[in-house]
Amino acid sequence: MNRRPTLLAAITLTAAAALTLSACGGDSNSEDKANDKIAGADTGKEKSPSPTASEEAAAGRPKIELPSDVKLTFTPEQASDAVKSAVLKDNAEFTRALNAAIVAQNPRLPALEYYTEGEGAAAAEEWVKAFKDVGWTVTGTVRFFDRQVTVNSKDSASLSYCGDESKGFSKVIKTNEIKGSKVTKDSYIAYGAQVQKNKKGVWELVKISSTRGADRCQP
Repeated sequence: MNRRPTLLAAITLTAAAALTLSACGGDSNSEDKANDKIAGADTGKEKSPSPTASEEAAAGRPKIELPSDVKLTFTPEQASDAVKSAVLKDNAEFTRALNAAIVAQNPRLPALEYYTEGEGAAAAEEWVKAFKDVGWTVTGTVRFFDRQVTVNSKDSASLSYCGDESKGFSKVIKTNEIKGSKVTKDSYIAYGAQVQKNKKGVWELVKISSTRGADRCQP
């Protein structure tokens, strides 16, 4: 277990699903490949207007802060379509909340619960708990790219994207030991997620899956 985390492996997002830790940049082994999963999203190169402050407040979106040594980037951040842009934004916030929960060692971090529901919430909670149980956190930079959204209905959408964990790692909290440094094919992950729009207008994660070492995400 020496790579950065990527949510559940064979991804049947349930609370009982087996999880393993992985640190982005490092060596690959059977445990690393056993569990990969997180969220992704979609598309568009033209930017649409961001939600106003009043819209953000109306939904009660939590403020998410990450330490300076944890950086996440998302490309594209927005799409030309307003609905797809909203999906991309909330999915990115889910990813930030997930990392914030690991840093805080809190599987029930309110920000994480805000962006998840049902199986997605159970999976995210178990994933964070896996880090807490072994006393690990995250550090470094993870790049999410080729983010694409498919809108299925007025309140349902699916997302796909790639994750570059070549510069992201797991870290032992007590010793500050960094886990994983060698960049391999498995440093790149393909993600898939399903989201639903709730009554507040927030696109919550309800299911997620990933494939480490996917050909489509290789540099």
